[in-house]
Amino acid sequence: MIRPALQDDALLVDIRESAATPDQFHLWWLGQSGFLIHWNGHHLLFDPYLSDSLTEKYAATDKPHVRMTERAVDPARLDFIDVVTSSHNHTDHLDAGTLQPLLVARRELSLVVSQANLSFAAERLKVPASRLTGIDVGQDIDCGGFRLAAIPAAHNDLDQDENGHFKYIGLVAQFGPFAVYHSGDTLRYEGMTAWLKEWTIDVALLPINGNRPERRVAGNLDGPEAAKLAKDMRARLVVPCHFDMFEFNTVSPDAFEQSCRAKAQPYRTLQCGERLTVSRAD
Repeated sequence: MIRPALQDDALLVDIRESAATPDQFHLWWLGQSGFLIHWNGHHLLFDPYLSDSLTEKYAATDKPHVRMTERAVDPARLDFIDVVTSSHNHTDHLDAGTLQPLLVARRELSLVVSQANLSFAAERLKVPASRLTGIDVGQDIDCGGFRLAAIPAAHNDLDQDENGHFKYIGLVAQFGPFAVYHSGDTLRYEGMTAWLKEWTIDVALLPINGNRPERRVAGNLDGPEAAKLAKDMRARLVVPCHFDMFEFNTVSPDAFEQSCRAKAQPYRTLQCGERLTVSRAD
C-alpha cells in the first residue's frame, strides 16, 4: 500500500508549523479529491475522504473498493479547520466517517454543501440542516476567511433537482490575492471555461481518472482532458487528483503530465500528504 509523504503526526506538524502570510498559501493533497489549504491562519478542507467506509461497504460485493493509499490523518485530529466542503453526495465526497469526527472536533466549523444536497447531507451526517451551509451555482458566500463561489459540474450530466439547484458543483475559493478552483467530480461541458473566466485561477484541482463505463461509476476528466481544461482556463498551475485511492478506479498520472508538458501548462503532481506552497511572486 502507498504510504503518504507525510502522515499523522508528521503531517499535522507540517500543517501547524507552515508559515501563514497574506502573500503565500500552502496546500496538501490528502488523497482522492481531498485538499487542505492554509492561508494567513485560516484552513479550508475540500471534499475530504479520510476513512475506510467505502472499502467496508463494498467488501463483499462485485465492486470492491480496495484502498491503495493509507489514510493521511485521523479527521478527529483536524480540530483547526475553519471550512470543509462537499461538492456532491457520493461518499468519497460526503463521507460520514470523515465529516462527523470533524464536526465534533471543531464546533465552529462551517460545512458547505451543494444546496441540492442539503437535506441528504443532513440526514447522512445526522445533524440538523441548519448546521450546514448550502451553496448553489452563481452564489458567493464568505466563511472562515474564504470566499466561495459555485459553478456547475457534470458528473456525468449537469443534473438539477426539482428546484433547479445543481446536484454537482465545483468551487472557486478566493482568499487574499489568490483563487483556487476545486472542480469536484466532473467532465468538461459546453460553457465551462466561460464560467471560470471571472477569476484568474492560481491553482486548478482537477480529477484525471477518466470516464470508463465498465467501472459502473460516474466518470471524470481524464489526464489529457484535465491538462487541456487547465490550459484553456489559463490556470497558473494544475494539480491532478482522484487517483491512487481505489484499485478499480484509478490511472497513472503519466498521460496528464505528458499533456501538460506538450501544452506548456505548468503542473505539479503531489504525493498524498505532500505540501505545495504557492506565492504571489511565483
